[in-house]
Amino acid sequence: MQRKIGLEFGHYRQENPLALNTRSLYFYIILVSVLLSFVTNFGFSSLLEPFLFLKNDGSSVYPSFENTFLVSWEWWRLITPTFLHFSLTHLIFNCLWIYILGSKIEIIDGKGMFLTLFLFAGLSSNLGQYFFTGDYLFGGLSGSVYGLLGYCFILDLEYRGQRYDLPNALYIFMFIWLLLGFTGILSIFGFGNVANIAHLVGMIAGFIFGLITKFNIKF
Repeated sequence: MQRKIGLEFGHYRQENPLALNTRSLYFYIILVSVLLSFVTNFGFSSLLEPFLFLKNDGSSVYPSFENTFLVSWEWWRLITPTFLHFSLTHLIFNCLWIYILGSKIEIIDGKGMFLTLFLFAGLSSNLGQYFFTGDYLFGGLSGSVYGLLGYCFILDLEYRGQRYDLPNALYIFMFIWLLLGFTGILSIFGFGNVANIAHLVGMIAGFIFGLITKFNIKF
């Protein structure tokens, strides 16, 4: 089934909402996440270490922000935890949200906007998770997912839900899920240790990015 997307925003396109476009950026983000998750055996392989937020190579130097980024200059670690996942369920759900949200943003706003937003939310959520909790053993697309969600929410408010055509129930579900994470209920029901700060900071990053876009602020 074909539908028109983006007509009111000046770039008419025909897109199949169920098609996975292998030329899209969101497809390659999903692909990298899947490959890296399996290569690192969902966190149980020694190959995990180079992708963690802090360097922890077993040396006598305790993992620290300064040693990782100012001494060793391993700056890729700022973003690589975004692509790590520690269970198959974790990976599937995050990739599904990247597909749902990322495809809409990439089609309507373009590849450049989508990639910038994805990296901004991922970087912000990783930094937030580390500096607010001191933990560096975290990973997942969830921070970026909440960034995409926050961005869509702000602009859907502006355009009364007509820009991304996302149901209100989706926003409600994701906001409730975020709140439940802070109560500890998700861990009790077997969802593991949830990076709640990463989710919250990612969403705030998305709100900020959405407001910047909304008011046409150049940066």
